[in-house]
Amino acid sequence: MGEGDFWNNPDLANDRVRKLKDARATCDSLDGLSRDADDAETLADLADEMKDADSARESVTLGEQLVERFKALELQAFLSGPYDSGNALVSFQAGAGGTDASDWCQMLMRMVLRFAERMGWKTEILDIVEAEEAGIKHADVRITGAYAYGYLVCEMGIHRLVRISPFDGQARRQTSFAALDVSPDIEEDTTVVIEDKEIRIDTYRAGGKGGQHVNKTESAVRITHLPTGIVVQCQSERSQHKNRDSAFKMLKAKILQRREIERMAEVKSMYDNKGQIAWGNQLRSYVLAPYQLVKDHRTDHDVGNPTPVLDGDLMPFIDAYLRYRAKLKEKS
Repeated sequence: MGEGDFWNNPDLANDRVRKLKDARATCDSLDGLSRDADDAETLADLADEMKDADSARESVTLGEQLVERFKALELQAFLSGPYDSGNALVSFQAGAGGTDASDWCQMLMRMVLRFAERMGWKTEILDIVEAEEAGIKHADVRITGAYAYGYLVCEMGIHRLVRISPFDGQARRQTSFAALDVSPDIEEDTTVVIEDKEIRIDTYRAGGKGGQHVNKTESAVRITHLPTGIVVQCQSERSQHKNRDSAFKMLKAKILQRREIERMAEVKSMYDNKGQIAWGNQLRSYVLAPYQLVKDHRTDHDVGNPTPVLDGDLMPFIDAYLRYRAKLKEKS
């Protein structure tokens, strides 16, 4: 950072500064954990020597807190990929299930946004396509925060909801599906080169349901990458130029993600097996009726109360998957 040309490339410089901050934060956490462990041990020895019940209970509480802090740091140790510590672009897509699927897609987006809020991350909705009756057909969200990509990529796949449909006059049980896709949000990556002949750019008027908030100019941007068929779009800004820049970043991120998928055999298998957003491909089921259960089909981790999960309590599932993935890597 002390070199004279360090800031000549702002994107590269900011990326290095971010990595340095992440490394320092990890070191500070480890140092703090070590100090607090020494304090807890001293308190336990003192409680034993003085036969002090209150100090003994306090030392037990401190020990439990230390275990939770250690587990959180241990999880970060599992996130060693080149983009794990960075930001994420998350896409939501309604699948089979009609109106219920669109409603479920919106519920899924809310769940992830609430998880981001719990983690102290920032969120920005880049694009959203509302469904006619309820919910959304598609949405793209940028999530900014430490290890956002590393944690959220664990949620990538098809999510299945079983419930009594609020849109069925006969109150029948309905199964619906929505897909969640995650790409690393990179400031700049010189390895991804997109030539003009490889893309088609369309502009259109951004707006909401019923003609509300419709721009008078075509500020929304859609980019199609012809060799891969990847399509991205952005309408979060009033400026077409800013939407174009955001869309290009999303496109580069998705191309980079595809390369990573091809490189990583486990993720490639998961991606290839996504198939249709329908029966037999889900990574997790959320059952609200006739009983209540959320179960991850990769790790078999489950909870009997879906409410906290739908309100963003995803870390137990992410924890289970990261440990499951680490064991798979040990065997390979």
